[in-house]
Amino acid sequence: MVRTPRVIVIGAGIGGLVAALLLATRGYEVTVIERAEKPGGKMRKVDAGAAKIDAGPTVFTMRWVFEEILREAQAEWPQGLVAKPLHRLARHAWTDGANLDLFTDIDRSADAIADFAGTAEAEGYRRFCARAAAVYDTLKDSFIRASRPSPLALTQRAGLSGLPGLLRISPFTTLWDALGDYFRDARLRQLFGRYATYCGSSPFAAPATLMLVAHVEKEGVWTLDAGMSGLAEAIATLAERRGATFVFEQEASCILVERGCVAGVETHGGARFPAEAVVFNGDASALAAGLLGPEAARAAGPTPSSARSLSALTWATLASTSGFPLAYHNVFFSENYRAEFDDIFVRRRLPRTPTIYVCAQDRGEQDAPTGAPGRPERLFCLVNAPVLERTGEIDSAELRACQETTFQRLARSGLELSFDPASCVRTGPAEFARLFPATGGALYGQASHGWRSSFTRPGSSTSLRGLYLAGGSTHPGPGVPMAALSGRLAAHRLMADLASTRRSFRGATLGGTSTH
Repeated sequence: MVRTPRVIVIGAGIGGLVAALLLATRGYEVTVIERAEKPGGKMRKVDAGAAKIDAGPTVFTMRWVFEEILREAQAEWPQGLVAKPLHRLARHAWTDGANLDLFTDIDRSADAIADFAGTAEAEGYRRFCARAAAVYDTLKDSFIRASRPSPLALTQRAGLSGLPGLLRISPFTTLWDALGDYFRDARLRQLFGRYATYCGSSPFAAPATLMLVAHVEKEGVWTLDAGMSGLAEAIATLAERRGATFVFEQEASCILVERGCVAGVETHGGARFPAEAVVFNGDASALAAGLLGPEAARAAGPTPSSARSLSALTWATLASTSGFPLAYHNVFFSENYRAEFDDIFVRRRLPRTPTIYVCAQDRGEQDAPTGAPGRPERLFCLVNAPVLERTGEIDSAELRACQETTFQRLARSGLELSFDPASCVRTGPAEFARLFPATGGALYGQASHGWRSSFTRPGSSTSLRGLYLAGGSTHPGPGVPMAALSGRLAAHRLMADLASTRRSFRGATLGGTSTH
């Protein structure tokens, strides 16, 4: 008897949503189990008084990833997902009163840097952009889009013609040291060193390879009218149209195993969902911690606390603003960048002088917010934070001190905020640890420290037959587009495995993949 293969996806983050969409499109019977009340995972909205504010990722890049996924799912770009390009990448401010805007246009940014720090720094910026583009071009197909490669496999995939490119990616040099080849101005090293934090890492320990983020931004940055959470909702809707079923507000408690193979999933409520395969879209540490049962625990290795990525301390609020002219993305740098990361990764405490990110979500290309003049606007503020040691909490006095320092720092840059503290939603490492179990609050899986880190993230396959992994803790890494690619890789691996080992199932084969 021909029967449709059944697949359970645990977790409706973007990796799980992409896997569900592609598997449902290929005819699999897909059920997504999600402990929250709606899809999105880290792409979440919070209610801050009368406002709904994106309180996770705030930038949409690598649009080609989603265009390819939609083509593979035989779907058009969702009509309700309006993407608007941002030509200004961010506005940056320092304690000496200096400000600098960067743009997607290299010439415009170079002119701004020349005015800010001189023509030699502007020339260094152009050389840096060329190097970032070369790193990205080297790794886009050989690493980012590929199934998890080993160093040897990456070298073999590149071939003799690709070896010069591999040598140029500087995996053995830290990002901070590499930036010294292009910038003498410490403020510019600080600005471009911040790219390490995009994957939860320190610029003083992350490899220079991460300079590729600069090129990713040059390829385009967009805002979404529905917010980043709207992207998750759009993918979930498409998956439902392809036949996927979503079960919200139920938490998976155990991956069922029979005769060494995945047999289904059981929830904390006692419901059982039989399946031939499971895609786990959560932090791989949750498997290793035994949160999904003893058999699944043996399928993934633990992430030591010392190897975990950054957490964060965030505030989402509706505020009246004056003084500093906010753009959509704003960064207020600390006085001592190295001390900030020493506090987080060495001393394991909140930084005494944090760098502050502020996303003014009602602003676009214009400096003024949309809506009536003087009307409060939606702000999301973030400072980097350490993960929790074991299951502890950060001392309330330490949290209070960091909050006071953060808003005093904004005031010193001229940004005056007026908001109701009762409607301001604060989220710290302890809350993130509860939202994402077994992470200690880490938001990016393991930190990208050292050249080996890129090769030690788990891939889509596991040692347990029928169990696959997706999400930011897996290859190719954290960030919305990367997590989406992990879901695609998991779906492809699952389909290839079932097609080769379970011939009685209806043909659900891989089909063509665009390489645009």
